[in-house]
Amino acid sequence: MNVFLTSVGRRAYMVKYFKQVLGDEGTVHVCNSDDKTVAFHYADKRVIAPLIYDPSYISFLLEYCKENRIDILLSLFDIDLPILAANKRRFEEIGTHVIVSDPEIVEICNDKWKTYQYLTANNFHTPKTFLTLEQTLLALESGLLRYPIIVKPRFGCGSIAMSVAEDELGLIYYYRRNTRAVNNTYLKYESGTVDEKIIYQEYLHGQEYGADIINDLKGRFQHVNIRKKIAMRAGETDIAELIEEPEIYKELKRLGTLTGHIANMDTDVFLVDGVPYVLEMNARFGGGYPFSHEGGCNLPKAIIDWCNGNTVGSQTLKAHAGAIGYKELYITRGNL
Repeated sequence: MNVFLTSVGRRAYMVKYFKQVLGDEGTVHVCNSDDKTVAFHYADKRVIAPLIYDPSYISFLLEYCKENRIDILLSLFDIDLPILAANKRRFEEIGTHVIVSDPEIVEICNDKWKTYQYLTANNFHTPKTFLTLEQTLLALESGLLRYPIIVKPRFGCGSIAMSVAEDELGLIYYYRRNTRAVNNTYLKYESGTVDEKIIYQEYLHGQEYGADIINDLKGRFQHVNIRKKIAMRAGETDIAELIEEPEIYKELKRLGTLTGHIANMDTDVFLVDGVPYVLEMNARFGGGYPFSHEGGCNLPKAIIDWCNGNTVGSQTLKAHAGAIGYKELYITRGNL
């Protein structure tokens, strides 16, 4: 079996996880828009791909999958998901199983304004969110909203162009600065289709958690692994403790059942006075997945087993509570 990870970036650990599962029974292929990525050093095969929004991107991937007999393709990058979801059937026609949720769910996850609308419509607790600066100022004036306020991209990744405004001066400044930042980074590709590129969100005071909501490849709920965030760096979890938190589990089980997403949904949650508030949903493997993996969850194995038509036991997907994980930085040297 051959696995292809697109937009692999620096997620070298995902290459290693799939290689460990496949052993001598398959190969792991990766692509990125340039070769300045550590993941290239660990893959069996690597290729430089066109940019995601290049007109030739999908045809390039299709041709690569045919030539290399790719069985499973999945992306590790939000911006990749909509175009893969829209073309999923074309890959299936050549025998490549794309691990991606339906376009509607991908759109809800990638568009943070639609995330808010979806969560509130389905009675989940979530921070108050506003789409325009004018609406935000009116909410402040009426007492519906208070400072500080999170000012962030409507279509965002990590902590790019995310700020905390402490007063009106900061609110207006960050609106302008973050709008410029969106227009000058890869966030412009999805944001370019909408007028309002920034959202304004209530600042929650509570403990932050991350979670992997796991469904099978037919969108049926399987499990939730929850981690308490201890330290963050550049929008990703740096130190976390795997925990059991029944209230969060119950809400995220309901969310996973409702979305019917495919495989992993990386989710951010705040616990405020014992009440879970869902903050963000990402329909992919997230930067927090390694904590679940090191705790005993093996979703790459489950994906391969599901694609082979095999049953996956619950122990394959459960991380053991109590372990604390730490991300480390180290240098890899090599020639491609």
